[in-house]
Amino acid sequence: MSLVDDDIDDLEDIDDAAGEEVLAERDRFTINKGQVPLRIDKFLMNRIEGATRNKLQQALDEGLITVDGKVVKSNHKVKPGEEIVIFETRPSALYDIIAQDIPLNIVHEDDDIMIINKEVGMVVHPGCGNPNGTLVNALAFYLKKEETEGLPRIGLVHRIDKDTSGLLVIAKNEAAMSDLGAQFKKHTVHRRYIALVWGNLEEDEGTVVAHIGRHLRFRKMFAAYPDGDYGKEAITHYKVLERFNYVTLIELRLETGRTHQIRVHMKHIGHPLFSDATYGGDFIVKGTVFTKYKQFVENCFKILPRHALHAKQLGFVHPGTKEQVLFDSEIPDDMQQVIEKWRTYVKGMTPQLKDKIDNG
Repeated sequence: MSLVDDDIDDLEDIDDAAGEEVLAERDRFTINKGQVPLRIDKFLMNRIEGATRNKLQQALDEGLITVDGKVVKSNHKVKPGEEIVIFETRPSALYDIIAQDIPLNIVHEDDDIMIINKEVGMVVHPGCGNPNGTLVNALAFYLKKEETEGLPRIGLVHRIDKDTSGLLVIAKNEAAMSDLGAQFKKHTVHRRYIALVWGNLEEDEGTVVAHIGRHLRFRKMFAAYPDGDYGKEAITHYKVLERFNYVTLIELRLETGRTHQIRVHMKHIGHPLFSDATYGGDFIVKGTVFTKYKQFVENCFKILPRHALHAKQLGFVHPGTKEQVLFDSEIPDDMQQVIEKWRTYVKGMTPQLKDKIDNG
């Protein structure tokens, strides 16, 4: 995020939005001894050429401005000796997009769109540590674009994490990009995810409402903030599909689309995704002390060494035909294997053990 209006892209953070961004320090300075107390937004308007109060307040709300290492609100009054650090989000290092012959699982294609079933481990967009071998590199080869440099801007409407499998829509022209982008921004796109989470959810259906913003300590992570003072509004609906006592298979529907939304929201309510190393799901969160159980879980982690999340359904109004379309994909083998293992494990429990678990 830039603090100057002319440089701002106000598009929403679509679920893992197109084009990776990195957090970078923009400026750092210490308040002079003679400075009188003054609201930080007003102080910075005078300090940063071209900055507007609206953008400064937005940056403060998103935790991009710290005072002595702490996030503050726009009404904080600066004092002599305080150190102010200003961060901004910038596009990750720019790379020449190299067309690479990488296999793509194309579910559908026409003149306006492509539907890709992304495999686990494939990064969507080149970025730090992944300059090539991404979905964009594969698309550059497949579409044989003369100006592949423009593909990330034109083609990607949304993206999903490297270790999340499932459906993505690619726009093949500017008109389709604009149309689909508007649908994502209005939250009218149908998105259904399947996840395996730790614990036995109390309700069969529910909704998680909590703002999501960058973690105040670990800046590469995100966190939920239920009071709404920090981050952006995020709403996730969930429905229980099957219970396995220690873990639960659920379906999720996104009403908004924030980075890591499902993973953050499920951790927030105490049910992190199974095998999610970033958000606390890669160890035994719920279960017994039995050695056989511990070995069983470890075997599941070996089969599924990534978070258990799959983008199963994707529906929207087709930008060309204006008809509603819906696409569906199968749960990948690694995740399906683990689901089956839990299903078998629960069936093999003794009635006494199952009753003990069910009754806490």
